[in-house]
Amino acid sequence: MQPLAATNDFVVKFANINGSGSASANELFARCILRMGVPVASRNIFPSNIQGLPTWYEVRVSGEGWLGRRGGVDMMVAMNPQTWDKDMAEVEPGGYVVYDSTKPMPVSRFREDVTVLGVPLTLLSNTLEGTLPRERQLLKNIIYLGALSSLLDFDPAVVEGLIGNQFKGKDKLIALNMKAIKLGHDYAAEHLAGKCQLKVENADMVGDRIFIGGNDAAGLGAVYGGATVCAWYPITPSTSVAESFSKHCKALRVDPESGQNNFAIVQAEDEIAAIGMVIGAGWNGARSFTATSGPGISLMQEFFGLAYSAEIPAVIIDIQRGGPSTGMPTRTQQSDILSVAYASHGDTKHVMLFPEDPHESFEFAAQAFDLAERLQTPIFVMMDLDIGMNDWLCKPLHWDDSRKYDRGKIMTREMLEAGTEFGRYLDVDGDAVPFRTLPGVHPTKGAYFTRGSSHDAYARYSEEGSVYIDITQRLLRKFETAKTLVPAPVLRPAKAPTRWGAIYFGSSSVAMDEAMETLEEHGLHLDTLRVRAFPFADEVAEFVRAHDQVFVVEQNRDAQLQKLLITECGLEPSRFVSLLHYDGTPITARYITGMIAGRMATIRKDAAE
Repeated sequence: MQPLAATNDFVVKFANINGSGSASANELFARCILRMGVPVASRNIFPSNIQGLPTWYEVRVSGEGWLGRRGGVDMMVAMNPQTWDKDMAEVEPGGYVVYDSTKPMPVSRFREDVTVLGVPLTLLSNTLEGTLPRERQLLKNIIYLGALSSLLDFDPAVVEGLIGNQFKGKDKLIALNMKAIKLGHDYAAEHLAGKCQLKVENADMVGDRIFIGGNDAAGLGAVYGGATVCAWYPITPSTSVAESFSKHCKALRVDPESGQNNFAIVQAEDEIAAIGMVIGAGWNGARSFTATSGPGISLMQEFFGLAYSAEIPAVIIDIQRGGPSTGMPTRTQQSDILSVAYASHGDTKHVMLFPEDPHESFEFAAQAFDLAERLQTPIFVMMDLDIGMNDWLCKPLHWDDSRKYDRGKIMTREMLEAGTEFGRYLDVDGDAVPFRTLPGVHPTKGAYFTRGSSHDAYARYSEEGSVYIDITQRLLRKFETAKTLVPAPVLRPAKAPTRWGAIYFGSSSVAMDEAMETLEEHGLHLDTLRVRAFPFADEVAEFVRAHDQVFVVEQNRDAQLQKLLITECGLEPSRFVSLLHYDGTPITARYITGMIAGRMATIRKDAAE
């Protein structure tokens, strides 16, 4: 078997044990390649326990700039004996396996069609004098980084620079890590020279893009969006949104003169308490949010109904994970779509935003607070674990300092003094959004009773059928107003006329972009539409009706987005072809390409017969 040969175009996967300290070394590997100007896409696949189970870190090196998972592995750094057979099976024919050869493994454990690159990591780490056993275990990861830097031709200055940055101010650690890097590098240079034909060459393909995780970007977006209150309960994979918000608030929201915080962050006793605090703060005029995942969404349902009915602004950042129940807490899915769209009992509909990457996570998190106050309703930012907990290469985050917050329709003291009629749920200008007052705006005017029960336009309790219908119909009209305010879908026309289309959303975007180009190279053309929000813009239904068949690409079992399209847009189910991926790993370009090409061939064959 001819060994794989490629420059700036391959996939390396690290198979480690959770708790072994490998995460830092693996991330350093990805950052080294970025520093050489070559785009990478990294994916961390880890267990939901604290220590001892298998964990993987996959780095796609793509000189062409593809940022989704490709599928397949060209080099496996196999550090976990428990998963050896599974890891070996993933390697592409002609690929490479790097392993700790301190205790050589029998030839029978290797495939004949891969190149084995043994590095005695344990033996080398034991030569590091003055180190404790735990330190040597950690340094083994740095030693294999050094070996990879030789095998793949990393620029030594880049590696040294990153080590210096990571341990800045800790000269002893810098020296020790540099010694470990040199051990691995020198061993590979002496014993494995010329055995690996995967290479990284300096390029200029990264530009001004940044490497950031979606949760960090969303937390910063909440700060820039004007949020002052965060109430949350820890849950994987959303916890780091609140942690990010806290970190950025401490840097940006502390009064320089008094030292007082201009924000409030509460770790509640549970998810129900958290959303209750958010709604209370929103009612009081603060921009407030919570971050959660599927189980939290389930627990918060009744409060969502209260905010919808009482028309109180709130932002919920949902980092979706595998379900149902506990499901797969550290695996990614897009499986909360239906539960959020109609969250709570009775007739409800909620606005959802679907960012594609950390850049949009920042933008949409900030925009969500404007939408929540403009529409006086909960706004859901629908991210997922892939976006939230992985670092992505994306456009720099941008904020226009001249941007003004949209506080929506707030009845001021001056308006009340002037005799402006106030009805808390009164539609005065036809967009179905009423005016609200904030507590304390006036000593005698503008008060109302906030209730989740049925009420009339003046917030008076009523169980009259006609009154109830008027209010619920107005809420439905308000949802129509939302169509004009949420992010518009993104159309990508095919390079040739076609009757085939594809709809997708969220983190599937990067794999879809690559898959579409591959399909076009093979003469298979599809128009695509990336949906960025619910309610759906009118263009979404128009797109579907303009095509004979439309693939709907989503990462869940039950075709949730497709069901929503059929229900909300009145579209015929026969127009759609589901393309579903829900094993908990991010969807790959190869999977999309294979499924679409196969289905198109089948449909064409059936039509011909």
